[in-house]
This record gives sequence, C-alpha cells and structure tokens, in this order.
Amino acid sequence: MVKSRANSALSQYKSVGVASGIENATPHRLVLMLLDGALDKIAAAKGYMQRNEIAEKGRYISWAVTIVSGLQSSLDMEGGGEISRNLDDLYDYMVRRLAEANINNDVEILDEVMGLLLEIKSAWAAIAESVNDLSKPVAST
Repeated sequence: MVKSRANSALSQYKSVGVASGIENATPHRLVLMLLDGALDKIAAAKGYMQRNEIAEKGRYISWAVTIVSGLQSSLDMEGGGEISRNLDDLYDYMVRRLAEANINNDVEILDEVMGLLLEIKSAWAAIAESVNDLSKPVAST
C-alpha cells in the first residue's frame, strides 16, 4: 500500500514537472520535448518487445505514433517549403515503420526510427544554438 502511494505521488510530481515545463517552453523547446517523448516511448516499447510484453509494447508504440503524427501535423507546409515537405515524408515513413515494427515485433525497425528521430533532434537543437548565438551581444574591441 505504501509503495502504491509513493508511485502515485511520484507520478503526480512528474506530471506537474512536465506541465510547468510546457507552460514555460518556447515553441522550439516544445518540439524538442516532443522528440524526447517519442524517443522515450520507443525505447520503452523496445524493452517491452524484448520481454514479450505485447500489450505494453503496443501501447508505447501507439503513443510514439501519436507524438510523431503530432509533429507531422504541426508542420507549416506553406511557409516551410522543401524542409517541411521532406519532414512530412519522413514523419509519414516513421509512422509506417512503427506500425510495421509493432506487427512484426522487430526491434531493428524501432532502432531505425530512433536513429531518424535523433538526427532530427540534433538538427533542431543546432538551430536553437545558432539562434541563441545570434541573440548574444557582440563584445566591442
């Protein structure tokens, strides 16, 4: 009973932490948080897959698909040009691969999708660094 209360309290604490992180996040940071969330869900699904816990595997893959689909639907297809079209295609590919991984219990496909998400996350993080560098005052000599 005590362990159950501790788990419940921990869950509520994490929920509050995520909610406050979202409230204070820039749109750029929100995308990074979504990418992290998708990566976490796929990593968990991989563990469930390896332990043959089918229901949980499916639940976490479904959760990852929802996040990737959300990223896809947030693309600015008019203003984003070729980058948005390429990301749209890539997100569509990842959703299809996640479904295939779920159906075939294929860990390698999960690793492939995680690798693609990590590349996107790396590029997205680099954008933030370059924007931050531009906003820093230039020291006069």
